[in-house]
Amino acid sequence: MIQASFRALAVSCTALALASCTPTTQSDVADAAPVQRTCESLAGVALPNATITEVAALTQGQSQPIDAFGIPPLPTAAAYCRVNATLTPREGSSIRVEVWLPAREAWNGKFVANGNGGYGGGLGGPRLTMRPALHRGYVAAASDMGHQGDGASGEDASWALNNPIAIEDYGYRANHEMTQFARALIREYYGEGPRRSYFQGCSDGGREALMEAQRYPDDFDGIIAGAPANAWPGLMASMMWTNHVAHIDAATRIPDDKLALIQNAVMAQCDELDGVADGVLEDPRRCNFNPASLQCRGRDRADCLTAPQIGALRALYQGPRDPQTGAQIFPGYPVGGEATPNAWPLWLTGENAQHIGFPRSFFRNFVFNEPNWDPASFDFSRDPQIGDRLMGDIVGSDNPDLSAFNASGGKLILYHGWNDAAITPLATIQYYDAVRETLGGDAADAFTRLYMVPGMSHCLGGPGVNSFDMLSVLDAWVERGEAPQRVVAARYEPEYLGVLDLPAQPVRTRPICPYPQTAHYNGSGDTDDAANFTCRAP
Repeated sequence: MIQASFRALAVSCTALALASCTPTTQSDVADAAPVQRTCESLAGVALPNATITEVAALTQGQSQPIDAFGIPPLPTAAAYCRVNATLTPREGSSIRVEVWLPAREAWNGKFVANGNGGYGGGLGGPRLTMRPALHRGYVAAASDMGHQGDGASGEDASWALNNPIAIEDYGYRANHEMTQFARALIREYYGEGPRRSYFQGCSDGGREALMEAQRYPDDFDGIIAGAPANAWPGLMASMMWTNHVAHIDAATRIPDDKLALIQNAVMAQCDELDGVADGVLEDPRRCNFNPASLQCRGRDRADCLTAPQIGALRALYQGPRDPQTGAQIFPGYPVGGEATPNAWPLWLTGENAQHIGFPRSFFRNFVFNEPNWDPASFDFSRDPQIGDRLMGDIVGSDNPDLSAFNASGGKLILYHGWNDAAITPLATIQYYDAVRETLGGDAADAFTRLYMVPGMSHCLGGPGVNSFDMLSVLDAWVERGEAPQRVVAARYEPEYLGVLDLPAQPVRTRPICPYPQTAHYNGSGDTDDAANFTCRAP
């Protein structure tokens, strides 16, 4: 799903004229005789269920194609060897992977796997997180999730129709197989395997991250799961709720030009609750905003909401419920991000909102195997359970029992932006609370952290700080036992400078705090300087 957010930044980015078979286990790789190879010679390496399709040695400054979101090729800051391969662990599988191996003298001895987004189908999105990892000395790798699809939007899941092998590859197998292949390739190239292995991903990549922790707890020493779409069937039901309450009846759709009206009213009431009037809510749950305050008295006008629009707004804040029992199916969306360009207009309320295409494609192609299935027929008392029963164990990664990952010595960092309109941040808090309840608070605190990011949209963007190096934080935790505390995050203008790992000075820094702590202004000094804020418990 992160694709859509990146696509919203593509206009700015194009202005830059820059360049479950486990065929190879960790023990198999460890037992192999170490042999160093040249980059070019990797083309002749034979590994189980893998066909190497391309090998290229790139020099520093050479352009690397991104192939996503309209972003042009970008120059690499480090020389590396790029290997492309196709993995076939099952009959019918076709998992394309890409591995970037830095020069031997630049390698830090570590490996980081990168998650995809949406329904996957390409390698362009993961390359954006592979770039900064490579520049810091990591071997970086990613997969297309086992199919070729619409890499521009991630909405098209027609590849899944009557294709259970592809669904399994997407659900859990592709990243595990990519990881085993990458480890074997690392040993072939450097003569030794990685000292540490990490996984990082946001959106569907966050779902993938938690899938690794739950299904393959020995794959990684540390995992970063951003805005995780881990309760996938429930999330798709939530998106279908958006479609029903805000789109099927034209009268309920909230026009884009009224979103600022809503957000301004929220900020007028609640912006200063955190001590700073900056257009960002540190914790939106503290804001008791009543949509009825904006209802029109009489005819529809630009400065008010009609009764059907008020109903839709309440329903979006509330989240889906079973109409028969009243039971909550999935959390709703918090206040404060309504007019953020890459938030509500893109995902929830716009005429072509992403919450229309994603669930339609899921229920047509994953659940009902009916390409003409009509979303208007969705039954909120029946169909969420059907989706979860048929697909929950395959594509869902919301099991809160992470005891095996903990036993393996793994560390987990979750993060989520409070202005995320693709995946409600309340779902990640719900999952984190479930992990602590399942394992016990002290046990969970020993290996997990959650960071809620005020003002950040879906994985990036938004009016708050939205750029931070969580990989270095995770590495310090795993390598040196430095448990994460506050993390200094930055905001850049234009925003894509932080996303694309390009040189820039931030216009704002703020701490993001381990949940449930929040950042509090100390009362003096520049409010755009993280040094003037302290993390405190509520």
